[in-house]
Amino acid sequence: MTSTGAVVHLAVYDTLADWETGYTTAFLAQNGYTVGPGREPVTTMGGMRVQPDLALTELRPEESALLVLPGAGLWDAGDDLAPFARAARAFLDAEVPVAAICGATAGLAREGLLDDRAHTSAVSFYLAATGYGGGARYVDADAVTDGGLVTAGPTEPVALAREVFGVLGVYGPEKLDAWYRLFHDSDASAYEVLEGDEAA
Repeated sequence: MTSTGAVVHLAVYDTLADWETGYTTAFLAQNGYTVGPGREPVTTMGGMRVQPDLALTELRPEESALLVLPGAGLWDAGDDLAPFARAARAFLDAEVPVAAICGATAGLAREGLLDDRAHTSAVSFYLAATGYGGGARYVDADAVTDGGLVTAGPTEPVALAREVFGVLGVYGPEKLDAWYRLFHDSDASAYEVLEGDEAA
């Protein structure tokens, strides 16, 4: 749950990379839902079976504060996940944020959603292989937010969560920085800031 109690939707599909959204979902799961291609269980890359709360056709941007798209082997194995990229377009058109990591960024590139937004991914040539038109907007960074779209590479689950928390207003700037230093850098001094009562 976010500080405002907003609903967050996590996309789930076969071959989902379990670890890429763990930090994000662990802090937002009190009021979150999973969205699958249908309502049938899916199997993640790590072998976990997940029962979606709703099917993609039931998802409505106006009923959500954020759509999270994890990486998955299926993003680069055909068009099975293209409907999720189209859902991301609907969310962004409705000015509802989207967060994508790893292979999901390639799906968004194929959908044309990275052509006019600053973004990142695993490496620039990974996205270039999609034939998209946004190469000039690629940023070599752990995570990038532009126009309601958060992107991150496969090794940056903590940075993805940091950007999502910033977009949703989960923490103020000081606490957000402390959270990132604690979980990304193992900086024990960040505890003091996180445990403070002020809305930093």
